[in-house]
Amino acid sequence: MNAESDERTGESAASGGNGPEKADEAPLGSRAPEFIKARRTLHLSWQVGVFVVGLAVVGAGIVMLPLPGPGWLVIFGGMAIWATEFVWAQLVLRWTKRKVTEAAQRALDPRVRRRNIILTTIGLVIIAVLLGVYLWKFGLVMPWKIDQ
Repeated sequence: MNAESDERTGESAASGGNGPEKADEAPLGSRAPEFIKARRTLHLSWQVGVFVVGLAVVGAGIVMLPLPGPGWLVIFGGMAIWATEFVWAQLVLRWTKRKVTEAAQRALDPRVRRRNIILTTIGLVIIAVLLGVYLWKFGLVMPWKIDQ
């Protein structure tokens, strides 16, 4: 699979170049301005800059995963930055968008919604029972001493 950004044919590697591309998807390749793409050194510098900025954003998102912050949103933002220049990132974002759309469609299925409602109800009942057992055994006393 050739993942260079100079690939401007608009054919995805998944289709092998044999199938037509969907009309609603933008062609693969660099979205740099034409005067930058015309000069090889300037285009390479542009690609390095886009990669470094995208890497910083993805790195910040990874740091936000265990810490407070919208980690996954920032990671996908970094991928979107990379996708302005790199074909591999464009393909990853297309695959992610397709999977999210499929998951959303499955979630709208009445059987899946019914199952999710039943599982949520069971979970809430288990939590309520555990809370009731705790209150019955210990009363409304916190496990730490606040009076000090």
